[in-house]
Amino acid sequence: MGKKTKAAEGKTITSKAAQNCVELTPEGKRRLNLSFKELAVVPKCIQKLCVMDELDLSRNRIRTVPDFIDSFISICALDLHSNYLEQLPGAIGRLRNLLVLNLCNNRLTSLPSELGLLKNLHTLNLCINQLDALPSSFGALKELCHVSLSDNRFARFPGCLSRLDKLQEVNMAGNPVLAKEAAGHESLVMTERFYMVKESVLCGVCLNKCQAERREMEQ
Repeated sequence: MGKKTKAAEGKTITSKAAQNCVELTPEGKRRLNLSFKELAVVPKCIQKLCVMDELDLSRNRIRTVPDFIDSFISICALDLHSNYLEQLPGAIGRLRNLLVLNLCNNRLTSLPSELGLLKNLHTLNLCINQLDALPSSFGALKELCHVSLSDNRFARFPGCLSRLDKLQEVNMAGNPVLAKEAAGHESLVMTERFYMVKESVLCGVCLNKCQAERREMEQ
């Protein structure tokens, strides 16, 4: 049998190298930035650096998130975009201080119900995945204001989001949604634009434009 190539296995990182990836953001937050490291797995050694405000594991080749992710209990931002994730562990629900979670551009087909435990979550990016539904537990994300679900496989607007009073914007562009044809039959179409925002957050010009577009669609 041939040996696995280094590219297939991904690179590794030492504790010292990980320590050198700790940076201070302009806002004074401590961020562990492991973006663009060609990682195939989340390094176990980073558990020693768990006292962070932000964790960036984006733009790698990570397929799974280990359960020890809950060691980073204090982080307010977790960035996992542009990886190869197919699922998430329930342990992610223990990151109770999360305000921002970026899971864009992965291979997720479903989400754990434990995501509904992220009571302080403000912004959630799930665009460019393979999702067609959200867990009903998402209705518990009462602080959620912005969610992106674009370029997935949603055929209907997730009903659980309608229970979120603070939700200001939902991006569902690029999803198949049910549209009624003139004959009364339902068919799947791809939406180029589909945003849901509260009228209260729109300026007068934008509100008038949205209302005009709505009237055109209803004709």
